[in-house]
Amino acid sequence: MRKLFSASTALLSLAITPVVGIAQTDSTQITITPTRSQKIITGAPDRFSGSVRIQPLFDAKEPARSSGGQVTFQPGARSAWHTHPLGQILIVTDGVGWIQQWGGPVQEMRKGDVVWIPAGVKHWHGATPTTTMTHIAFQERLDGRAVDWLEKVTDEQYRLAK
Repeated sequence: MRKLFSASTALLSLAITPVVGIAQTDSTQITITPTRSQKIITGAPDRFSGSVRIQPLFDAKEPARSSGGQVTFQPGARSAWHTHPLGQILIVTDGVGWIQQWGGPVQEMRKGDVVWIPAGVKHWHGATPTTTMTHIAFQERLDGRAVDWLEKVTDEQYRLAK
C-alpha cells in the first residue's frame, strides 16, 4: 500500500510540476495590452459623419473571430449605414446616442444600455445633435469581414431622426 501511495504521489507531483523548456506560442499565453499602447484614430470620412474617435481595443486572433473597439461620437456625429455578417453588440459607456434600423424608428441609447444588432441588419448609430456618446462595440468576423459599409446617413435622414 505504501508503494502504491508513493508511486501515486510521485506521478501527481510530475503532473502538477511545470515543464521547463517547452516552447509556448503567443496563442497559449495571456496577453495584456497596456492602455498607453492602444492608439486612437479618427473615424474615416467615408464611414462616419462628424467628429469620431476610435480606439481599437482588440482584434480577432485565430481561432477566435471577435474584435472590439471604443468609439466616441461628438454631438451630431454618426456612422454610415452598415451591416455586420454575425451581428454586433454595443455597450454605451457614456452620454446619449441614437441608433436606427433601416425602415425603423430612431431609438435612444443611454449610458449603461446594451444594444444587440442582429446579423445583416442595416443600421447606423451615433450621438444626438447636442450630446456626445461613447460605446464599446463587439463584432465577429465571417470570411475575414466584421462589417460591410454602405452609404452615409444624409443630413436630412439624421434631422428626421427626432
